[in-house]
Amino acid sequence: MSNSVNISVETTCENQIREIGYDGTELYQPPPTLSESLAKCAARIDFSKTSLDDLKKEEKSAAAAADEDKDATQFQESLWPWDAVRNKLKDALTEICVLSDVISIAKDKRYLVLDPLLEEADDTKPIVQVYSRKKAISQAAQVLLSGAERLRNAHSEQRNRNVSDFHIELLRLRQNWRLKKVSNAIIGDLSYRTAGSKFGMSGTFEVTKAEETGDEDTPSSSNSSSSTSGNNGMQLKASSALRVIVPAELQGVAYIKVITQKDQEDLCTAQLNLMGHGPNITAQVGVWQKTLEFAQNVLFCKELFAQLAREAIQLQAPIPHVVIGNQIRATLLPNIQLIISLCHSTTFDSSQPAPINDHDHVLEHSLHQLLREVHYKNSHHPFPHPASAPLGPTKKRMLAGPMAADRETLLDMTKSQTILEQIIAQAQHIFMRKRTQYVLDTLARDVKDPQIVSHWNAMNSPTMSCVKINIVTHGYDAIGRTSLVIHVKERSLKCICRDGRVMRLSYEPQELRDLILCQINSHQISCLISLARCMSWTVLSNSNHLGVGKVEPLGNASSCLLASPNSDRMIAVQIRCDPQIDVKVYIARSPRQDFFPSPLVPEKLWENLGGTFKEVRFDKIEGKSFLNKMEFLMASLTSNTA
Repeated sequence: MSNSVNISVETTCENQIREIGYDGTELYQPPPTLSESLAKCAARIDFSKTSLDDLKKEEKSAAAAADEDKDATQFQESLWPWDAVRNKLKDALTEICVLSDVISIAKDKRYLVLDPLLEEADDTKPIVQVYSRKKAISQAAQVLLSGAERLRNAHSEQRNRNVSDFHIELLRLRQNWRLKKVSNAIIGDLSYRTAGSKFGMSGTFEVTKAEETGDEDTPSSSNSSSSTSGNNGMQLKASSALRVIVPAELQGVAYIKVITQKDQEDLCTAQLNLMGHGPNITAQVGVWQKTLEFAQNVLFCKELFAQLAREAIQLQAPIPHVVIGNQIRATLLPNIQLIISLCHSTTFDSSQPAPINDHDHVLEHSLHQLLREVHYKNSHHPFPHPASAPLGPTKKRMLAGPMAADRETLLDMTKSQTILEQIIAQAQHIFMRKRTQYVLDTLARDVKDPQIVSHWNAMNSPTMSCVKINIVTHGYDAIGRTSLVIHVKERSLKCICRDGRVMRLSYEPQELRDLILCQINSHQISCLISLARCMSWTVLSNSNHLGVGKVEPLGNASSCLLASPNSDRMIAVQIRCDPQIDVKVYIARSPRQDFFPSPLVPEKLWENLGGTFKEVRFDKIEGKSFLNKMEFLMASLTSNTA
């Protein structure tokens, strides 16, 4: 075991260096006074461990360490039994005495003064504080002066210019349009990207403050400035404090023109527009709101036409679609074409009247709705059910598994129509509806008896309409009427007759005309039978398909055979489905006047057989309608036999 030697290490008595001059001289910190040394030493004492028990523990630990070094054979005398009590009382007395001395010293203040400990303060030079305060005051003064200069300029600007404030106009602009500040410029966005659009064309515009010189110029200078601004962008200078700069490709006014044309003429002609040619049309508007609305409409029309052109090229139609320039041609029906054009004009001439064309505003509105529906589907996806399911499939497709959907149902779910297919279907339906209306109106005009009444359903879909046709005779509508329901679809008609028969017709208008004429023929026969029963006449026979006479070009002839109450008169009616609804009436009498008994037919009862039928000049009979004339005829024949 090596002998350990305690070595005390002390710091040098040199004082700390406070500052070194430029010439190398060192300035030392003066030594602390006695009070400062006492304060530093007192600050190092941990008063939380200065209790009597802690001191005794330290003394006992030191004594135990000393006893270990002594000889184990050393004899130690036993302590007195009341020794612990005596030591406690002695310690308490010592503490009380010390406390009494401290109180007396602190009370009399003749022996000791208690001062708080002072922290070491950094030695700062007064000149540095003066310079820092002077600099801060100068910066604050500069801010105040610049703000006052801005207020003075704004006040003078409002007094000199009779326009609204720039910031107020900017606030109004921000309420309707998306704006952001990029560096020192204010950039706006006209596109529909936030609504779900995926069109790549930029729709940014710039907002700047209108210059004072531009408003004080003469009208000639303002016109020249507006004409030169057409190359780089569209600038709006008016009484507003804002100046809106729109890109050159979004200038002017644009719209989608939809025309339904019958003849296949000029298949390869298109009207091309030169962008930026001519004076600015929006310079006459005078407000930035109209300018931005026109520019956004141009962007929307370009996106719509680009989508239609892309779909027209991709679709595999029986007759290919034609896309040339700013025109799209699609075949609706034989010899009927749908023409969709993008009309974008940057020139305006009030002297020239607007051309009159067959523009279909309904189809144009449908195109806008279809594109906005595509935007909505791009930004609004159905929520998954359950929440852990993938995002994207529709609710119907998610239920295909639990509902055990077959392959055909799943394939139907994946099918969807493009915008061009939907607008072609709507155009076909509109044309079919117009054809149906024309056929019904023509028949109602030409056929006076019976009357044809058409009731169009007000609640229709874009690709299906419903019309109910009532065929009635004036004054005899209580006896009978013939109802017919027609569903007008895209390329066909579905006709539901009164007896429940369903007939499907093509897009040819002659088929519908033939069907209505056949229904008129059937209506006349059915109403005649009802009228004869009301007048106590007997219906001997009737047929809607009479095979006697010449071959009918349209349908079949119908006939009806009636007998008077006394059976002495018979009426035979024949109606043909000619365009003029040809009606022929024959009368037979009994007993026969030309019957004479003979050896072969001796009985006189055979004279009651009907004689030969004689044709009646039906057009000479009084009456406004067919049923009215037949009523007069049956009444006259019945009264003669009474």
